[in-house]
Amino acid sequence: MPDNMGYDRAIVTFSPDGRLFQVEYAREAVKRGTTSLGLIFKEGVIIAAARPLGQLAVPNHGSDKIHQIDDHLGAAISGFIADGRVLIDAGRLKAQIHKLTYDEPLSVRGAVKEIADRMQLFTQYGGVRPYGVALLFGGIDENGPELFEIDPSSTFYNWKAQVIGRGGKESTKILSKGWKEGMSEEDALKLAVESLRAGEKNVKPSEVELVIITNDKFIKYNGDSGAKFLKKYW
Repeated sequence: MPDNMGYDRAIVTFSPDGRLFQVEYAREAVKRGTTSLGLIFKEGVIIAAARPLGQLAVPNHGSDKIHQIDDHLGAAISGFIADGRVLIDAGRLKAQIHKLTYDEPLSVRGAVKEIADRMQLFTQYGGVRPYGVALLFGGIDENGPELFEIDPSSTFYNWKAQVIGRGGKESTKILSKGWKEGMSEEDALKLAVESLRAGEKNVKPSEVELVIITNDKFIKYNGDSGAKFLKKYW
């Protein structure tokens, strides 16, 4: 009989060695998702993601990997896109409520904590399952450029550069070697593209989503227009 027999049938049941198997299964779903990454540069944050589509698929209709939360904040998904979409909507709602209530933008950490708290609830009640998704939150607030990862257990981490998804091992090698404190936007773009291509070797420029967030802009490149922009970095 397998060691985990019975302990993986409900999220509320710990195994004898203190594991929640449903959370671990959710992490496996993230590992099977296409690669997403983020990195901080001197003036802001870059988030990039691979989004391979079939030949007959219509782009930009529900399958986005990177989403805007607010003018200063975005998030990339790896894992179950539908799960991520629900969390993105919750983050947008919190950002707007905070802005209306306090007349100031929600901090990056505040948005991350809101989503992490929601994810944590789904690790302790019967009849539900954990969200099968990890997210990379990038943005700018009073602390400057910030990058956070939330994993399916709802634990969140602060990073200078990070990769989630199936290409994590290969992409992280490139980021670890190339990332430097105070790097320029141009150098960060080159590194982001190089790292993403290492994790998704057959990805095409038109299958990449890339967002640049600074104090004065939130720009997203994807599809054919994105391919034209990325051509010089390919």
